[in-house]
Amino acid sequence: MNKIIVAFAALTLLNACNSSTDNTNAKQDQQKKNLTVSIDGSSTVYPISEAVAEEYGKQNPDLKVTIAESGTGGGMKKFSAGEIDICDASRPIKKEEADACAVKNIKYIELPIAYDGLSVVVNPKNTWVDKLTVAELKKIWSSAAQGKITSWNQVRPGFPNKAIKLFGPGTDSGTFDYFCEVINGKRGDHRGDYTASEDDNILVQGVSSDEGAIGYFGLAYYEGNSDKLKLIPIDDGNDANGKGAILPTLETVQNGTYAPLSRALFLYANTAAESRQEVKDFLSYYLQNVPKLSKEVGYIPLQDDLYPIVTQRLQNTVTGSLYTNGEEMGTTLEGLLKGNAATSSETH
Repeated sequence: MNKIIVAFAALTLLNACNSSTDNTNAKQDQQKKNLTVSIDGSSTVYPISEAVAEEYGKQNPDLKVTIAESGTGGGMKKFSAGEIDICDASRPIKKEEADACAVKNIKYIELPIAYDGLSVVVNPKNTWVDKLTVAELKKIWSSAAQGKITSWNQVRPGFPNKAIKLFGPGTDSGTFDYFCEVINGKRGDHRGDYTASEDDNILVQGVSSDEGAIGYFGLAYYEGNSDKLKLIPIDDGNDANGKGAILPTLETVQNGTYAPLSRALFLYANTAAESRQEVKDFLSYYLQNVPKLSKEVGYIPLQDDLYPIVTQRLQNTVTGSLYTNGEEMGTTLEGLLKGNAATSSETH
């Protein structure tokens, strides 16, 4: 009888252990299925993040990466409220955005990932524009031009008396912010009588459907629609950057001669999110593979010697921005990264 009781007790204990193990495994499997990384922000950076997430998902099917594109400004609003893990940005974080993060005690890591050139495009049937100067772009796009510069012959003598139709990014876009600063000379200085959209595909459609149209957006969207658009070389009037009008290419964007419309692209990672292993692993994969994948989707990789510095910023959880007040005019990403790395090594 005692032997039967002991055997029954042993069997009960074994079943309990197996049940506990099964419950633990089920719980771990459920946790794996619930792993997510949330990204929002720049429509310019979106194709890069989408490409990285797609490749990462092939190796890590349990991780769900959600990516939206509400513009850099829209993404920063969500990021500073703690609603997303990562913000895609086509410009450095602004002071007021950094201040909003500080209010919520959100610390962030700034990770430059690639370069982009803003492309200025017209309709392929436009035979009169072979180049534009920065001064002419300002004449077209500044707030002072609203309701006044409405025809191409007002831009340059010899251009036809044909109506200008304007297409550009919305005010939440980092592309909009950057264009205002480097072309019009002031944040927010931009005419309002134009067709605005955060969806660059809508801008492509607008320019490609009107002979008098002009627009601007990231270079990748031109390269994906080069059969529908005409790319315009830009002359910044500074021969030190390269003489005459220059087209955006890998070389001219990396070395800054396509001025002033070359810029860096960024990820901003919430340090609280980055401390989660799934986010840390995703970001590490991102930096390892973005040189190849950014090029595949039409963007320009950083110089080879900059990626180890950016990776070190992630590994060492270096918080804050390389930039002052969100401005990058008069600076180079290479100089800022290497200078910051040198300073960090001196202080450690």
